[in-house]
Amino acid sequence: MKTSTDKSNASIDFQINIKIKLAGLWTATTLCYLYGDYFQLYIPGQVESLISGENALNSPLKLFIASIILAIPPIMIFLSLVLKPRLNRILNIILGSIFTIMMVSIAINSLTPWYAFYVFLAIVEAILTFKIVWKAFKWPR
Repeated sequence: MKTSTDKSNASIDFQINIKIKLAGLWTATTLCYLYGDYFQLYIPGQVESLISGENALNSPLKLFIASIILAIPPIMIFLSLVLKPRLNRILNIILGSIFTIMMVSIAINSLTPWYAFYVFLAIVEAILTFKIVWKAFKWPR
C-alpha cells in the first residue's frame, strides 16, 4: 500500500530552459495575433472594406509596415532559441516592451461592442509580452 510519503507515482517536474519559455511565450503571442486578425473578418462590413480597399491598410507602404511588425513575434520564436543569452535578453526586453505598449494602446482604442474579442486578445497579448519582458529581465545568470 502506498502512503502519502511514497513518491513513486508522482509526476516528475523539471526546470525548463529560459529560451524555451521565451519561445513558448512568443508562440502564444503570435497565435493570439492570428486569431484576432482572423476573427476581425467576421465584423459586419469588414470583408467588403477589404475588397474595396477602404481599410486601414489601403496602401503598399502600410501593408509592408504591418508585415514587418507582424513578422517580429514569429521570428522571435526562433531567435529566442538560438541567440546568445546577452543579445537574446536585450531583444526580448526591447521588443517585448514595444509589443506590450502597442497592445495596451490597441486595447484602449478598440473599446466597442464589435471589438470586445479584439480587446480581450490585445489584453492577453499584452500580458504575454509583459511576461516575456519579465522573464528576460530576470534571466538567470
